[in-house]
Amino acid sequence: MILKILRPGIFTTFQDKGRFNVQYMGISPGGCMDYGLFHLNNKLLNNDENTGLIEFAYQGPELLLEDGRIKFAITGDVYFKIKSKTKKEIIGVPNRTYELNKGEIIDILATKNSVYGYLGFEGGIKLESFYSSISSQVRSGIGPNNGKKIEKDYKIFLKQESSTTTNTILDNFKLEKKSIFNVIEGPQINYFSENSKKEFFSKSFKVTNQTDRMGMRLVGSPLENIKSSNISSEAIIKGAIQVPGDGNPIILLNDHQTTGGYPKIASVISSDLDCLVQTIPSKDIFFKKISVDEAENLFHLYLDAINALSKKIKKID
Repeated sequence: MILKILRPGIFTTFQDKGRFNVQYMGISPGGCMDYGLFHLNNKLLNNDENTGLIEFAYQGPELLLEDGRIKFAITGDVYFKIKSKTKKEIIGVPNRTYELNKGEIIDILATKNSVYGYLGFEGGIKLESFYSSISSQVRSGIGPNNGKKIEKDYKIFLKQESSTTTNTILDNFKLEKKSIFNVIEGPQINYFSENSKKEFFSKSFKVTNQTDRMGMRLVGSPLENIKSSNISSEAIIKGAIQVPGDGNPIILLNDHQTTGGYPKIASVISSDLDCLVQTIPSKDIFFKKISVDEAENLFHLYLDAINALSKKIKKID
């Protein structure tokens, strides 16, 4: 079961949940940007929950099945086609499975009003793991394909052929859209003036084009630092909001550096990160302060909602 990349797309990589307990060695967790869509993809295919798949941003890859018969799923708000020399072209429906036969093509043309989508295969992809993960971290050169993005003519080998002609679907699924994101206070919140703290929790910030798997740069009313725009370098986490000298916040994302020396005014809570990473540039976002207890409760509700979606998947002919 061999797939050939005819067009790689804009930022196409292999991802699973990521690698953990290695940040002390200078390796960030990485992993899928939108955990909910990653989880749904594997559930549709009846895969193990951490089976690696392909993540793409804005435009996905075009792939030719050179040999075999496979089953795949695309999750997200995605426009794609299934092309064949012998059959009529199919406009694909995301969040369901399809069979693909030798000589047929998956053409992932674009995400719609979102950033990330996922392409997974029944049984998964043959890839070597590094510290128990197949996730690619391009800036660090870690993961399959020497840590590089998937390129034209790259060949992907799958673990198994399609085992059944029955497909699955999650009907009426739509990505959640948010403009207000919950945060908890950061360890250096007192580095900022009272007025800036008030503005941070009341005024909008615009998502810029300088956004990728490492971080999301925002612009808005510059935040006034009354102590120092630098601190002793310390460990940082996904979701942390650093504020450099220009006063414009940066939200750290999956491929963030493991330590940083900018003050952190707040952190986006884990249950809001899926929605955050799907926010396209030019959109305005707001921050709402909540307690750690509230954040933990929302995280449990987030996990419950993901599991509830899995139970709504149904079989189709």
